[in-house]
Amino acid sequence: MPTELTYDATLRELATEQGVLRYHEAGEGPPLLLLHGSGPGVTGWRNFHDNLPLFSKYFRCLILEFPGFGVSDPTDQHPMVAAPAAVARFLDGLGLDRVDVIGNSMGGIIGTRFALAHPDRVGSLVTIGGIGRNIFSPGPGEGINLLMEFTENPTREALVQWLNSMVFDPRLVTEELIEERWKQATDPDTLAAARRMYGKAAMAANFKMQAKSDEPPYWAMLHKLKARTLVTWGRDDRVSPMDMVLVPMRTIPDVQVNIFPNCGHWVMIEQKAAWESAVLAFLTRTGEQADTRTGGERGGA
Repeated sequence: MPTELTYDATLRELATEQGVLRYHEAGEGPPLLLLHGSGPGVTGWRNFHDNLPLFSKYFRCLILEFPGFGVSDPTDQHPMVAAPAAVARFLDGLGLDRVDVIGNSMGGIIGTRFALAHPDRVGSLVTIGGIGRNIFSPGPGEGINLLMEFTENPTREALVQWLNSMVFDPRLVTEELIEERWKQATDPDTLAAARRMYGKAAMAANFKMQAKSDEPPYWAMLHKLKARTLVTWGRDDRVSPMDMVLVPMRTIPDVQVNIFPNCGHWVMIEQKAAWESAVLAFLTRTGEQADTRTGGERGGA
């Protein structure tokens, strides 16, 4: 019998040596790992549950809840530091050698970093905003600045301001969305993890550390990415402005870029039907159809 696509019916737990990882599972077929973004009250379920009805018809969908966001067991680490190791523990715990990955914003960065570190474990990669770096626009973007303001002073008004920066259509910021995000975001453990990530002191320390580091940033290594990649972006994204796409578009060897109009940061929500259609077409192409390296390498025009 197919799994009912409700929160409780799809919720699973995986015990690991660093705490319990919680996730949602639905569908059968090739494994598809979905990685959520960051921000007040975020969860994997909230990012992707509306996409499960379609994708679970074709894939074994696995929505991982990262440590530090109030669903999986908490972590003392910076959430972005903890996340790649959590992905490895999760796949190892489920006995999955190779998966396709969809990552929203922070989840796209984590998926990209995981694919760079473990090229044999990621077949296809889909990102939603977030990856790359600002070229023309100032950084951090408006949405990140509002996120820092909320983290420093978590008021309902600050949360609403941040939520409005995430979307093109403000009608998506409903009272129900505000209430569920507020409850999750103000949980003491979740708020403490958010401050390790987006507090002003933490952000300043992170920028300073990056400036002194001899290790190249992940976006400077995108030319080494082996996974077939689809980069999706909202044209009106105020969190990660669209000029960030220029670096991945130029440097990832096998990349397709889809820009969605009248759309902010949450492409999978705000342009749901168009985004799902593009992603499904990308993920279900055969190897021969997906090989874009033709013509020039064979001496063609």
